[in-house]
Amino acid sequence: MSRTATIERITNETRIKLSLDVDGSGEARICTSVPFLDHMLNLFARHGLFNLEVEACGDIDIDFHHTVEDIGIVLGEAFKQALGDKKGIRRYGQASVPMDETLASVAVDISGRPYLVYHVNLPKVKIGEFDVELAREFFQAFANHCGLNLHINVMYGDNVHHIIEACFKACARAMDTATQLDPRVKDVMSTKGVL
Repeated sequence: MSRTATIERITNETRIKLSLDVDGSGEARICTSVPFLDHMLNLFARHGLFNLEVEACGDIDIDFHHTVEDIGIVLGEAFKQALGDKKGIRRYGQASVPMDETLASVAVDISGRPYLVYHVNLPKVKIGEFDVELAREFFQAFANHCGLNLHINVMYGDNVHHIIEACFKACARAMDTATQLDPRVKDVMSTKGVL
C-alpha cells in the first residue's frame, strides 16, 4: 500500500506544490523562499523519515506569514490524504528531543479532531527574517488540516533557534511513531471503529 500524496494549492497569496511519502527514508527537496522554514522542513523530513518535496512561492515581499501558514495547511492535507482511512496506524506518538540547552516534547493523536496546545514561550524576535511567532501559525495550520491533536511543550530553553528546531524534530519523531503501521491493529485504533 502506497502512503503518498501530492497536493497543489494556489491562492492569490501563495502557490505551493508538496509531495509526501510517509514511508520514506528522510529525503527532502525544499524550496519555499523562506530559508529558516526550509531548514525546519528539511529536518522534519529527516527526523520523521518522511520523503518530502516542497516548492512554494508567496507574497514574501509583504512578510512570510501567508507562505508559512499555507505550507502548514498543505502538509497537513498531505498527511491526511496519504493516511486515508487510517487503518492499521498506531494513531498516537510522543517524542522528547533535546537541542543543547533546550528540551521539547511533542505528543500527537491522529484522531480527526484538530487541536493545538502550544506551550512555547518565545520573545517577539526574528531568526534571520523569520518572525518566531510564525512557528505557531505553521503548527496550527498543520494540526487543523491533518485532523491532528497536537501538544507541543518546551520545558526549558534559551536560544530561540534551538527551541523551534527541537519542536520540529520532536513533532517529526512523534508523527513517525503515530503513522507507523502496527500489524496488531486490524482496523483503526478506536472503539468507535472510525477516526
